[in-house]
Amino acid sequence: MPGAVALSWSGGKDSALALRALRDEQGIDPVALLTTVTEDFGRVSMHGVRRELVVEQARSVGVPLVEVGIPAACPNEVYEERMRSALAAPPLDDVAVIAFADLFLEDIRAYREERLALPGRRALFPVWGRDTAVLAREFIEVGFEAVLVSVDPSQLDASFVGRSFDLELLADLPDVVDPCGENGEFHTFVHAGPIFSSPIPIELGESVMRDGFAFCDLLPGRVEAQLD
Repeated sequence: MPGAVALSWSGGKDSALALRALRDEQGIDPVALLTTVTEDFGRVSMHGVRRELVVEQARSVGVPLVEVGIPAACPNEVYEERMRSALAAPPLDDVAVIAFADLFLEDIRAYREERLALPGRRALFPVWGRDTAVLAREFIEVGFEAVLVSVDPSQLDASFVGRSFDLELLADLPDVVDPCGENGEFHTFVHAGPIFSSPIPIELGESVMRDGFAFCDLLPGRVEAQLD
């Protein structure tokens, strides 16, 4: 595919799978990871992860991170204006394609394609249409490690927040919950796996309810000293 590619990046499981698919299946190494950060809190929007942890992810995967700041409770028109400004400035001004980790939500895909077409860009969906039950197990089997950082209690019990995304968790998910959380049931933070040069040290912090969602605050962990 001609032109430079950037990857929309949340720090979660599907973003990690999309990066792996771009590199291993399509031979594409993104020139940038693009993430939105809520300015009021210094955290990744929707996921509630501290921005410094996503910065560490970008360092470990070896791709520059572009942060787009948005206010809390951001109106859609403000979000779109901030994204337009980011796409018009280096390093994204030379990007022809934005890749997304969406799996099967047709309305979200159509929205992304429509908005990117306006400035003459294209959207790419490297994991689109894959069986989410298979994909969730593949994520674990290839060595990725992740933690549930946000849960929508209207779809999944809040007690799941802070749990590791592993086979035991998949077995415990109710049948109505998508194994990849594609309907917004939960969000994750990936801290180890084949795309990283080294794991991201984390510690579980406080779990809280905020704005109707359960969040687990991940703290930057200590790097263990390497012995010769």
